[in-house]
Amino acid sequence: MKPNLTKPLIVFDLETTGLDLVKDRIIQISYIKVYPDGKEERNNFFVNPEKPIPAEVAQLTGISDEDVKDAPTFKQIAADLENKFKGCDFAGFNSNHFDVPMLAEEFLRAGIDFDFAKCRLIDVQTIFHKMERRNLAAAYKFYCGRKMEEDFTAHKADEDTEATYRVLQGELDMYAPGKQEEPERQLNNNMDELAEFSKLNNNVDFAGRIVWKEMKDKDGNTITDATGKPRMYEVFNFGKYKGWGVADVLHRDPGYYSWMLSSDFTYNTKQVLTRIRLREFNKN
Repeated sequence: MKPNLTKPLIVFDLETTGLDLVKDRIIQISYIKVYPDGKEERNNFFVNPEKPIPAEVAQLTGISDEDVKDAPTFKQIAADLENKFKGCDFAGFNSNHFDVPMLAEEFLRAGIDFDFAKCRLIDVQTIFHKMERRNLAAAYKFYCGRKMEEDFTAHKADEDTEATYRVLQGELDMYAPGKQEEPERQLNNNMDELAEFSKLNNNVDFAGRIVWKEMKDKDGNTITDATGKPRMYEVFNFGKYKGWGVADVLHRDPGYYSWMLSSDFTYNTKQVLTRIRLREFNKN
């Protein structure tokens, strides 16, 4: 079943020099841009990380320093990617935990403030783990009826991307209303619902330094909005102000903002903190 789209969906996968959002860099990007009318555009290319690729990564991915030495840097392609990705939702395998945060960091390092908060983020792995709790190869066998190694080579971003897209379509088929008896095993073909189902935590920033917390009244009761959903606010999830409202800390201790901006936090954490600060400043 094809995704029921209201705007383009970027199904993507990254290969990187490692798993550190601050220190590591992208070496390969592959994506399928799926339009609401069903049209699909595919792209796959290497990226020069401007640092050596570790031997274990080269062995795992098959991508060497020689492969990327003449490739463009992320900064050189960032503006073009921003133009292609603007106004889109995103889907990937483990993407909410790693690929989207890494992509956000690379955009910010290139001086582009790409706001993923305006995108619906569909994590195919999260859907799979909540429903079946296995990995991409098992997901492919389960939803597509074939062994992944029969169709693809593992740890190639373009091939993993194709497999991920097929798994997403298989999930939409299997969990469509009417296909499963239990309501908790049904998923509507709706990007808002899939993005909500893909969430693993209440993080405001990708690194989880700032999280959402329910607002309470003076008696400890949850405050709700007009739709009955709990009203939320941002709190710090680390350090001496853990559990404190971010807005309160910014008012009480303005120097804390400067300290965080000069410290070794991810660009995305600093981006989120700055947006909260600007929002609070504009209230005054």
